Amino acid sequence: METRRKRGKRIGNTVETPTARKLRCCAPHRTTRHCRACSTRRRPSSSPPASLVFSEVCVFWSVLLLLPSSDLAAGYPTHGRLLQRLFSIVMDLSGSGSGSSSGTGSGSVGSSNEVENAPLWKYVTKLGKCADTGGSWRFQCNFCNEIKQGSYSRVRAHLLQISKQGIAVCKKVQPNDVHRMKKVEEEAENNRNSTFKNVPLPCGSESQMQPPSSTRLSNKRKSSSPLEKAFDMETRNQLDQEIARLFFTGGLPFNLARNPHYIKAFTFAASHNLSGYVPPGYNRLRTTLLQQEKANVERLLQPLKATWPEKGVTIVTDGWSDPQRRPIINFMATCGTGPMFIKAVNCMGEVKTKEFIANLMKEVIDEIGDQNMVQIIMDNVANCKGVGQIIEGIYPHIYWTPCVVHTLNLALKNICDARNTENNAEVYDECHWITEVHGDAIFVKNFIMNHTMRLSMYNKFTSLKLLSVADTRFASIIMMLKRFKLIRRGLEALVLSEEWASYREDDQGKARFVREKVLSDNWWDQISYILNFTEPIYGMIRVCDTDKPCLHLVYEMWDSMIEKVKIAIYKHEDKSLDAYSAFYQIVHKILVARWTKNSTPLHCLSHSLNPRFYSDVWLHEDATRVPPHQDGEISQERMKCFRRLYPNEDDYDKILDEYASFSLKTGPFSDINALSKMCNTDPKKWWANFGAQTKLLQSLAFRVLGQPTSSSCCERNWSTYSFVHSLRRNKLAPKRAEDLVFVHNNLRLLSRNSDQYKDEKTKMWDVGGDEFGNLDDLGYLEFANLSLDEPELESVIFSE
Repeated sequence: METRRKRGKRIGNTVETPTARKLRCCAPHRTTRHCRACSTRRRPSSSPPASLVFSEVCVFWSVLLLLPSSDLAAGYPTHGRLLQRLFSIVMDLSGSGSGSSSGTGSGSVGSSNEVENAPLWKYVTKLGKCADTGGSWRFQCNFCNEIKQGSYSRVRAHLLQISKQGIAVCKKVQPNDVHRMKKVEEEAENNRNSTFKNVPLPCGSESQMQPPSSTRLSNKRKSSSPLEKAFDMETRNQLDQEIARLFFTGGLPFNLARNPHYIKAFTFAASHNLSGYVPPGYNRLRTTLLQQEKANVERLLQPLKATWPEKGVTIVTDGWSDPQRRPIINFMATCGTGPMFIKAVNCMGEVKTKEFIANLMKEVIDEIGDQNMVQIIMDNVANCKGVGQIIEGIYPHIYWTPCVVHTLNLALKNICDARNTENNAEVYDECHWITEVHGDAIFVKNFIMNHTMRLSMYNKFTSLKLLSVADTRFASIIMMLKRFKLIRRGLEALVLSEEWASYREDDQGKARFVREKVLSDNWWDQISYILNFTEPIYGMIRVCDTDKPCLHLVYEMWDSMIEKVKIAIYKHEDKSLDAYSAFYQIVHKILVARWTKNSTPLHCLSHSLNPRFYSDVWLHEDATRVPPHQDGEISQERMKCFRRLYPNEDDYDKILDEYASFSLKTGPFSDINALSKMCNTDPKKWWANFGAQTKLLQSLAFRVLGQPTSSSCCERNWSTYSFVHSLRRNKLAPKRAEDLVFVHNNLRLLSRNSDQYKDEKTKMWDVGGDEFGNLDDLGYLEFANLSLDEPELESVIFSE
């Protein structure tokens, strides 16, 4: 019920003043000479005078402040209509003002455009507008052919048969037509809601939510200093917030801020006046720009490829399945300067036989040049060995070399995860206790991690996390036990705490078992023993699981590793080295069998060309050591390599003479500087300085001494591939994914060869993601999912 007063009209709980009432009824007719609602004469002007503008704004805020907050929250209809009308006035005023307010004034234009483009207009024929302004039209219904007039709301009521809306419903429209029109309207509403809405930034949200008077007062209190104005700090702050919002809304890792290309992009934009610049769109990024960048990267890689004839090349290959379960084989080339991505092949629908893989390998060899090749590295499975035999038959000078890291990992599994089978009974009898210790560690980990309350108690006693290392990772058992040794004191404090004793909701039997194991000194002694005798094996994995050249070190490392394992076992058993140990005999048998199965003549050749192993310093470190030319096995395998690599008799005789001079330290190798620097100088540098008079042998040394021994770089590339072709981008075409991986991986290669990669602000910008945000943990174990991919993480500490 409305209550009239002398000076105003009550609407709900609010008194509407005459001025406000006049504004409410006259707003739609500001451009006409006469308001039909209140008989007020008006000036025919497209924009109101300044006095009216000021009065309308004052009335707007006075009415807004008078509205009860409860009515605003509840969306009181009368107040809602009044507010909507007043907001439209302010938007119109902003639109008629200066260009700086055009962003705000566009709202009214957008609203009128939405009405004009409403979805149901296509079901009627517009005959003409009823007035110069407003949204009323004369229209003819396409179903009943009757002529009506009204706004879009009446068109909608007529077509959708909504009664009591001031217009007769259409009697000719069918129910299925009504259903179709409702669906069209719903789709249009969904599209309108999905459009981008400008959310204010932190720097502008406060002022946008305050009334003008409050904004003016706060601006006076927060007036910028001359220095801030000179550097335009407000605009810089706004740009920072726009960039931060890009990170937040896109789910980008904060480590992206270390990316030098990210820094260069904004630095370039800030130093150039690019008025009206629009960033590249979706299609241009994934087509034109991607192909341009790929061609540019290929051009930048040419200087590295030009060194292949001298340095030699190793092709590494491995298989993987993308998010759509398509089998993919990738090929990479490496020569000591880092792995270069060559290509990835989609093998969907193909049987990966040794012949099929060999044909793919042959294509890559022909692309690189077979004369540049030294070896191919693959896994140790049967079909990969068959591929190696096929390639060696076609190209006798190219060797197939099994991955040393994979070989060592298989040896560790044979020792630490022995299976109780008929053929493995002897190994199981001696090594099953290691499997039991590892199983107990997994049980303790799962018991704590699988319950939030127990995990919360654990976190109170230690800051180090329990690791869940995948079985597919190299040395996963050793990594798990290393972590347990680090958190021993925290686990003991946990099971001895009052919280552990008072928590009774779980299986008491399992809790007692965990407590007994954690407090058992014998169990911890077994863990320490496992870590001690496997440390040499794990250390060799760490050395070989890199992209650095180490082919010339493998033979000597394997011998030293076996000897160190023997010393650790005999020390624990308190026996002399010449005594018999059943456990060591089993371990030794496993290690020797793995080496015998996977060693190649190329290992012996590279060992023979390392000058360190001829130095007196190295030979005197152990009385059992002999130089390579006096070792029967090494000499036999080296001669096989010379015969394969130099089928020409003249070249063969020449290489034998040059090697004899090198091994006997005669001729050019008798120089005192050459002899003194044999032990500590990098092998390739030594040959560059002192091997010029033996051209053939020097060239062979350059090619062999720069090669890796593992396929880890290829396996690491799957991390890049999964980063590019993730579950969120699982519809990415294989060819486009290959181009992205090519650009991503090879840009990393190019950047890692620059000094900027070692700079603190951009150090290792391409790995780690947000996990670089906190390196408080000890060692690399906290980053087990990265450490074996990026061994350099072991010693990286960043400063903010």
